[in-house]
Amino acid sequence: MRLLDVGVVIDRERNIQRAGPKTKVLERLDDKTTKYAILSHRWGTEVDYDEMTGLMKMDEQDRDDVRQRDGYQKIVKCCEQVARDGYTRLWIDTCCIDKRSSAELSEAINSMYRWYRNAQRCYVYLGDVDESTFPTEQDFSKFGKSNGWPEWFSRGWTLQELIAPKEVEFFNKNWVSIGTKQDLTSTLEDITRIPSEVLRSGRVAGGYSSVAQIMSWAADRKTTRVEDRAYSLLGLFGVNMPMLYGEGSGAFQRLQLEIIRVSSDHSILAW
Repeated sequence: MRLLDVGVVIDRERNIQRAGPKTKVLERLDDKTTKYAILSHRWGTEVDYDEMTGLMKMDEQDRDDVRQRDGYQKIVKCCEQVARDGYTRLWIDTCCIDKRSSAELSEAINSMYRWYRNAQRCYVYLGDVDESTFPTEQDFSKFGKSNGWPEWFSRGWTLQELIAPKEVEFFNKNWVSIGTKQDLTSTLEDITRIPSEVLRSGRVAGGYSSVAQIMSWAADRKTTRVEDRAYSLLGLFGVNMPMLYGEGSGAFQRLQLEIIRVSSDHSILAW
């Protein structure tokens, strides 16, 4: 996996006028032997791999345009928080995958559950939360488009990003910590319908949950690409399959077949 060097990202931003075009912010490392943090967030105006690695090769106006994006500020603020917590490496899905490579994208999607599981800590950025406390009751006036809860809870990919990591810490839009998965287990169970024992253990295999139950947690969640409704569940079911963007709902049918192939749980037939 490609990981951001947190110190290099921070130094480059602080000394942007003196940073050279060869400044290396990303490095390939092994997720099993490297200690790293990981970000979970709702996408907005993001910065991709090319922009993050090629920032210092841009002319000044293009570089400033990138640096002013919310997505870039999110990367820098997350790096600063990670550094304060003593970590030196960080993975963010927007800029740590070279999506021009279909092989790299496929590897990332098939490995993502493991990457979140192996992270030392997962930072969840709730960009639509202003308060300094975690919301404990539905508020349709603030979160009307996402069933009264922060939008992060309505997205397909964030399901595995909540379950897989051992440690999860939530932050509001100003990067103020508003709680951890351990402290908020009861509230998170109310929001997501995921049993507290699954939230605490991060494990869904081995009889904790049926296939139908896992499917029910994902049922109301949304993804930008229809195929991602299936791809975002691969790790939760412990299966792998190639990415075929453009196949539409066929991705979900292939997922069902893979689950049937590796599992004797017939509750899959309910879906």
